[in-house]
Amino acid sequence: MNVGVAHSEVNPNTRVMNSRGIWLTYLLLTVVLHVVLLSIPFFTVPLVWTLTNVIHNLVMYLFLHTVKGTPFETPDQGKARLLTHWEQMDYGVQFTSSRKFLTISPIVLYILASFYTKYDPTHFLINTSSLLSVLLPKLPQFHGVRIFGINKY
Repeated sequence: MNVGVAHSEVNPNTRVMNSRGIWLTYLLLTVVLHVVLLSIPFFTVPLVWTLTNVIHNLVMYLFLHTVKGTPFETPDQGKARLLTHWEQMDYGVQFTSSRKFLTISPIVLYILASFYTKYDPTHFLINTSSLLSVLLPKLPQFHGVRIFGINKY
């Protein structure tokens, strides 16, 4: 029992993506990033779409698949210390609504970026590699897997 704390979850990281308004905030921040990049006078529209895609996927990779542990003191005796945020979400249950949303959003952004770059080979290669770098760690087969021991501890 957690006495004197504001939440009843053992680990608040498990339910943060199910919070009220978090999906709307996520989409709005992505749109704001895109508008800020569009306001830079030297950037072309295809470059802005590619940068939006790459920056979005880089930030999502860092926050969801690289950072481990939790910013909260949890009574789980260190179980969350070795898990990334993606692995902690929804207590590790696969294919929940928040996981589906976070899987679909980079795909939609990739489709938009590919369309607005007119499938230019350079942009297409950059956008595809960026998409794969953020989608592969989300697969259930990679749950808890550390490739080449990177980010093991």
